[in-house]
Amino acid sequence: MNFRKVIAIFRSSQLETVEKRLRSLRVNGVSVTEVKGYGEYANFYESDWLCTHVRIEIFTSKLKADEIAKAIMEAAHTGIKGDGIVAIMPAESVYRIRTKESYQDDAC
Repeated sequence: MNFRKVIAIFRSSQLETVEKRLRSLRVNGVSVTEVKGYGEYANFYESDWLCTHVRIEIFTSKLKADEIAKAIMEAAHTGIKGDGIVAIMPAESVYRIRTKESYQDDAC
C-alpha cells in the first residue's frame, strides 16, 4: 500500500481557509484537534510559553500527499513566526472500522 499521513500544525485562525482549500482538492476526510505547544516561536514574555494551534491529520495516497501538503502551506501561510509545520509520514495500512476492510490506494 502506498498510503501517507499528512500532519499539519498551524494557527487556529487559518483553519477555515485550510478547510476550504482541502475541499477544493476533494480530500475525502480530515481530523482536526486543538493542540498547545511551542517551537521556533515561543512567547518568553508570558508565564505560559505555550500557544494554541490546530492539528489536522489526513490519510491519503502517496501520489496526493505532496499536493495536499503544499495546499495546506499556501492556505495557512501568514509570513509571521509561528505559522506552523507540515509533515508527511508513511502509513503501512489503513482500515475502515465499520467494514473491517483495508482501503485501496485510490480510496483516500
